[in-house]
Amino acid sequence: MSSAATPLPAVAPEVLAEAVENLTARLRKKLDSVTASCAAAAVREPDGSVGIRFGEDAVVTLRPGPEGTLTRADQAVCSCLLAPRCLHRAAALGAAPLADTPLADTPLADTPLTDTPLTDTPPAEALPVGAPPVPGEPARPRGPGTPPGPETPAPPERALTGAQTAAATALWEAAAEALAAGVTAGGAVVQAELLRAAHTARLAALPRAEAAALRVVRGLRAARERQAAQRLGDLTEAFRELLYTTALLASGSTDPALTGTSRRAYAPGGSLRVYGLCREPVLSATGYGGVVTHLLAPDGARYSVADVRPGGLARARGAGSASVALGGAALDHAGLARGGLRIAGATVSPEGRLGAGRGVKATPLPGTSWSDGPAAALFARPAAEAVADGLAFQDGAEPALLGCDVAVVGAAGEHLLVREARPDAPLLRLRAAHPHPELPHADNLRRLAGHPGLRIRVLGRPDLDRAATLRPLAVGPVPGADHTLRLPEEWLGRADLGYDRLQGQHLPPAGPTSDTTPDTAPAAAPAPAGPDPLADSPLWRVRRLLETGVAGGRRAVAESARDEDHRSGYGPLRRAGFTAAADCAAALATEADRRPRDAFGRLGDPSAEGYARAWLAAAAHLSAAERSLVAASWASPPLT
Repeated sequence: MSSAATPLPAVAPEVLAEAVENLTARLRKKLDSVTASCAAAAVREPDGSVGIRFGEDAVVTLRPGPEGTLTRADQAVCSCLLAPRCLHRAAALGAAPLADTPLADTPLADTPLTDTPLTDTPPAEALPVGAPPVPGEPARPRGPGTPPGPETPAPPERALTGAQTAAATALWEAAAEALAAGVTAGGAVVQAELLRAAHTARLAALPRAEAAALRVVRGLRAARERQAAQRLGDLTEAFRELLYTTALLASGSTDPALTGTSRRAYAPGGSLRVYGLCREPVLSATGYGGVVTHLLAPDGARYSVADVRPGGLARARGAGSASVALGGAALDHAGLARGGLRIAGATVSPEGRLGAGRGVKATPLPGTSWSDGPAAALFARPAAEAVADGLAFQDGAEPALLGCDVAVVGAAGEHLLVREARPDAPLLRLRAAHPHPELPHADNLRRLAGHPGLRIRVLGRPDLDRAATLRPLAVGPVPGADHTLRLPEEWLGRADLGYDRLQGQHLPPAGPTSDTTPDTAPAAAPAPAGPDPLADSPLWRVRRLLETGVAGGRRAVAESARDEDHRSGYGPLRRAGFTAAADCAAALATEADRRPRDAFGRLGDPSAEGYARAWLAAAAHLSAAERSLVAASWASPPLT
């Protein structure tokens, strides 16, 4: 049976870490080369186990449990004489995908649709406000402007225990060694050290640190296997998150956002009235699919109802019209997104997710348009102010949804250019929440781009990693405007871009292209994108240095520091006013090239911790500088 038809069962991180730790130093050196050929040799047996033959005398048999995962050491056995401390068994486990760490209270897992390619585990920073976390991810705090319900207490700050501090310190040290090794030397042994430290962090109740470590390991694996979906920038960000989290925890920080929680604790929310804003398709790289319906209370508090289960893309598409499992309400998600609920005995998680406990009773309410009720406040505030608040509170939380009235300018590549309807407004880029061809996000934006001058009301989530970019989730007509959308009355003035498809009759007449079907939508006229303060700044030099370190390790950064062309690159940074960025880059290059000698003049092995601190300082400064440019891109008037 081919390897494509014989996927290896997922393995719990701690099982793999133990197998590698039991190897001798001589066997560890051979581990990467042996692991590379395991997947192709795997054969599924009639009893559901998977066998991998190594020569004539050794066969590794993997027998996953009922959930399809290897969670115990005795589920992987080898017939050789050295088993279980053998190279064959460790290589077979190393070739298997890493299992997700299950949450203690729910099997659900999801991530919103972004432009990030679907890899083994989606990035935590992509989680929507109010959505349930990815398996193994801690619950993330909600974005700004989304306070908990009135009866939901804020989590208390508790001092870290000695075990937590020790676990964070061990994970920091393992992360520093992995960063110094880089992708080129970050093989199975380095990954196993990270996994072992991550498991210790899990036992010490540090789920955010554990999740960050697993993202790094998955990124290292994907990069070494040269998977098409892997991006070096994603792995760089994963290292920054891991080092940042473990450094603060190791220093004794008691911030609850850093420790995270592996349980989604629901608190009584009393009686609530909530009104639908929009639906957001949800898709996970681990096969989950569904929908998150965003809700708003009269006092401006944000809530959500999620329905995410195994099923992948097919379920993500179908869940938009599935019934809402909340208090017996006879309503589906399409109706809830344009309707409302009166909830008695509500339970609410810290992220704003509404629970469906036995005591919850829900009654449907008539919906309100975006022009009336609590949603009107979303569109009354300049987008730049909302984005500035989002950047100020951005620490692992997704930004809150914002609304704005815009006029279509045209298409610029894959983006739709619009301009907010206020004086001195800059050009904004609307980027598809997900470019998957089976979802209508991109098609809807292309259709809108074919109508320059069209006035639309947009509700979406700002992309805080790109200049003046909004990921729209829904659109509607601008009240009082003539050249705007003409949506059906039953849509209540908005179209969910992930589910509804804009037709020719939904747009104002625009000549012969007004009655085209979605399959024959006209090509959008190109429009000048204007200056991009983030892309045009010399900060790319710092990012390239950081990514060089992730790809090639400490040695690659040291070699670049000896290059005259590289050192001269600090000049553009200083001339552009990025003096601190130039200093951080220079300090990183110097630390990477530090070669200590002992009393006899012999070269020693420098500690990786000093290098990791220098790398983290440069990465943290780069992130802050880029966020400042992003905020400026929303507020700056257009250049002429």
